[in-house]
Amino acid sequence: MAHIVVPEAEALLDQPIAVLDKGFVRLVDYLGGDARIVAAARVSYGAGTKTAREDRALIHYLFRNAHTSPFEQVQLTFHCKLPIFVARQWIRHRTARLNELSGRYSVMRDEFYVPDGARVALQSEENKQGSGDSVTPQYAARVLELLKAEQAALYTDYSGMVEAGVARELARINLPLSLYTEWYWQIDLHNLFHFLRLRLDPHAQYEIRQYAAALAQCAQAVAPLAYEAFEEYELYGARFSKTELRLIRDMLKNAGISPESDLGALSKLPAKRREEFARKLWGAGPAAGGIEVPDFKPAQRDEPPAPAD
Repeated sequence: MAHIVVPEAEALLDQPIAVLDKGFVRLVDYLGGDARIVAAARVSYGAGTKTAREDRALIHYLFRNAHTSPFEQVQLTFHCKLPIFVARQWIRHRTARLNELSGRYSVMRDEFYVPDGARVALQSEENKQGSGDSVTPQYAARVLELLKAEQAALYTDYSGMVEAGVARELARINLPLSLYTEWYWQIDLHNLFHFLRLRLDPHAQYEIRQYAAALAQCAQAVAPLAYEAFEEYELYGARFSKTELRLIRDMLKNAGISPESDLGALSKLPAKRREEFARKLWGAGPAAGGIEVPDFKPAQRDEPPAPAD
């Protein structure tokens, strides 16, 4: 298969997507797209051997059934500018390759993240790592004044030490988490989807959600069918525990819906998808909600011949 060119991705290349007050995400390069995913899954080399409808169905099947390796064939490389505290959350995703701006070699720029006043909030009483109620505009303005004043003072001290000849690796150590850094970050599509599932979640911190939205825009441009499947089964889908699934089954039974009910009357899903849904909902066994696990019996074989004397 020849090098894959995706027009929507080409239009995004080297175009910074603005994030926060001074940050950006820029798609630097990409390898593959939807066509690479289906080719890897089919292990074929003939372009155009399947229709777009069949490609979409295959990608959805792969994602739905957690066949992840074909998605790893697609790679995206980003240039990102982000506050250090966002970078420290981001770096928790270790299935990627990156190279970050170094304060040992470079003089850090006077660029700090200052949130919008509406972003200032009190600590949440329910969520120990999140924001809670908003504050008055006057209180928010005071918080922003404190942030800006401390950022300016720390950068003045840093610049003075650098100009005096203090080693950059030491002069930088008091710079705050609000300072902007930059990096090149490369990741495959499967692991990017994992990143997006976590960082687009409403429970993720606001600032990293803004970067995740920019990354999602790039992923959708590179592999629109795969991104559609990600939204369908992961981003806007849900997973149920054993207990939750039992509760759903009981609710359906109370509504008169059983494993024997005709789901075709309730859904426009294709027949095979309805069967798949029924297996997820009711289990593989005939008993209501029960999944049969057959007893394991070793195969009966003749004993091997005795060794020759």
